[in-house]
Parts: sequence; structure tokens; C-alpha cells
Amino acid sequence: MSESPPGEPASAQDRDVDPAAVARAVVLRQLANSPKSRLQLARKLADRNIPEGIAEAVLDRFEEVRLIDDADFADMWVRSRSRSRKLAKGALRRELAEKGIDGDVADVALDQLSEEDEESAARGLVQRKLRAVTGFADRAERDKAARRLASMLARKGYQPAQSFRIVGEVLDAAVAGAETETEPDF
Repeated sequence: MSESPPGEPASAQDRDVDPAAVARAVVLRQLANSPKSRLQLARKLADRNIPEGIAEAVLDRFEEVRLIDDADFADMWVRSRSRSRKLAKGALRRELAEKGIDGDVADVALDQLSEEDEESAARGLVQRKLRAVTGFADRAERDKAARRLASMLARKGYQPAQSFRIVGEVLDAAVAGAETETEPDF
């Protein structure tokens, strides 16, 4: 390996040989695409066969300059996923854990979601899905729809009791609304 003369940049080949430079480049590229947790970045560095000690040093430095901040990442993740995917706290907690976010940090991030926010999101999901259903010919069809809607909420992390309660309330309101629309005005 030849050295570059003083003042001249190292060649691409020389940079690739320096694992710390490769690690910094990988981390910067990953962060340019989207925010990441420290664990996600550590996994990317491991995928690139960066020695663990070098990876830790690079990640520590990025944390020092606040380019990596798991608390900020968790806050952003919760805001984004609760709005776009309407996920409940349970699902968000699992996603944060998969990304290496500490439980206490996750709890602080999840505190920004109130019970009312979560319930409103669940109602909105059920109402949106229910628009596709025209009516229920009998109790069996209503029960089938209720199970499907509650299952959809469960996949999004809502608790079963909460899911069935919300689905029941929305279905009851939909049926009552449909009955008033079909009653003649005298």
C-alpha cells in the first residue's frame, strides 16, 4: 500500500483499507437515508465486517456529536408510526425493542401518546374499514365482521378487550345509522 504525499487526499483504495474511515462512511450514508438507532448502525457495521472495537469507537463519537441519539430516534419513530400506520403502544414498543431502544427510553417516547389518541386512531381504522361493508344480513355476518376488525386492530398492537369494545361500539353506531337512513319520514 502506497502512502499519499502530504497534502494530497488518500486514494479510494487507501480509504477502503482503513476500517474506521469505512465505518464513518457507512454510518454517514445510513444516517443520510433516514434516522437510525445505535443498534441498527452497529448491525450495518457488523455486516460490513468492521471490527467491533472500531465500530464502537465510531458510534461513540457519533453519539458525542449527537448524530446518533436513541431518545430522539424513539420520539420520532413513535410520532411517525402512530400517525402513518395507526399503531398502538404495544406494537410501537415491540418495534423500538427490535431497533435496540432501551425500555426506559421507549417508555418516555411512548408517553407522548395518550389513551385518547390511541382510542381515536383505533376508531378511525375501524370506521375506514367498515365503509367497505354495505350491511349485515344477519348476526353471523356482523360477528364475522367484528372478528375481522378486532383482528386488524390486534395486528396493530391494540389490546383485545379494547379492540372488541371499540369494534362493537362502531358497529352498533353503523347499524343504528343505517336503520335511521332506511326509516321513512312521516
